[in-house]
Amino acid sequence: MSVRTRDSLGGRAAIAGIGATEFSKDSGRSELKLAVEAVHAALDDAGLAPADVDGMVTFTMDTNPEITVAQAAGIGELSFFSRVHYGGGAACGTVQQAALAVASGVAEVVVCYRAFNERSGRRFGSGVQRREPSAEGAALGWNLPFGLLTPASWVAMAAQRYLHTYGLTPEAFGHVAVVDRKYAATNPAAYFYEKPITLADHAASRWIVEPLRLLDCCQETDGGQAIVVTSVERARDLARPPAVIVAAAQGAGRAQEQMTSFYRDDLTGLPEMSVVARQLWRTAGIGPGDIDVGILYDHFTPFVLMQLEEFGFCAPGEAAGFVAEERLPVNTHGGQLGEAYLHGMNGIAEAVRQVRGTAVNQLPGAATALVTAGTGVPTSGLILGSDG
Repeated sequence: MSVRTRDSLGGRAAIAGIGATEFSKDSGRSELKLAVEAVHAALDDAGLAPADVDGMVTFTMDTNPEITVAQAAGIGELSFFSRVHYGGGAACGTVQQAALAVASGVAEVVVCYRAFNERSGRRFGSGVQRREPSAEGAALGWNLPFGLLTPASWVAMAAQRYLHTYGLTPEAFGHVAVVDRKYAATNPAAYFYEKPITLADHAASRWIVEPLRLLDCCQETDGGQAIVVTSVERARDLARPPAVIVAAAQGAGRAQEQMTSFYRDDLTGLPEMSVVARQLWRTAGIGPGDIDVGILYDHFTPFVLMQLEEFGFCAPGEAAGFVAEERLPVNTHGGQLGEAYLHGMNGIAEAVRQVRGTAVNQLPGAATALVTAGTGVPTSGLILGSDG
């Protein structure tokens, strides 16, 4: 994959199975147990057995090593195992890694997984705690002494600049929260099932870090999600219709840091997602008008607006109106604001359901889905399509 040329990965692998635990605030069991439950559920969905798996991919921020999950899940020998860095930015990257392994013949069936007790255990939203010294941590040293201690505070800097540049108010962000919660309200798997909100609710929620309110910030979740990747040919013979990986990409921008890229020339966009967007469109040979549903990483509402603009769905500063008019169905599962915060892996599962035609909020004729991973960090994305 190059930022300048079309790659040859598209169409050579597919997602054949998805599986998850329940999404809760206190799972009552270990993260390893959650991972194994999700892996078994995904294999069952695909009609495969643990013995069929020969590859595994997860995140660096994971307490469940690949070999440990393999042993606990009854998986045998592995010919491929990999981890992707940068928190939620890794979500779609795990699927890209799996697809690369399958397309090159390194592995035949690869399971991507993410499991954590993010609410009852380690809470990523609490910010920097007990961090070991590192080169990437040095960048944070320029911000922490001034009170920028949490992800919300880091995003608030860019969000404030976005509002100032385009003459908007924090209500612009509320449209994302309202749409997400609308879909979550009709999704029985969502934590906020039957709990829609209005713009007035958004405006009445307490400030976290101005201009971000409580309802601009994703929830924290205990749970697990797994995804099975294999060749398109093999997937066609399995239990479920394959979701073809039409394109997959990773991206880091110039002057990239983890959530604190404040020394760029412009803070109103997401250059890392622009890198992903260009690669996805080039490889897939399509554009914004060809996407039926967008599953956009929504840890914070402002970055959903910026993603829509980076992908060319609308002009800079116009995404709030685009979302309010629902010109593109976004986060039909409720997103991380409404369904669950699983570092974006549950969003990939929703895209699979949409192209299969089995989503609880199914869009008629949905055949092409865009999925993005965490923003503000080096990130990744996918375009999934129905088979045929």
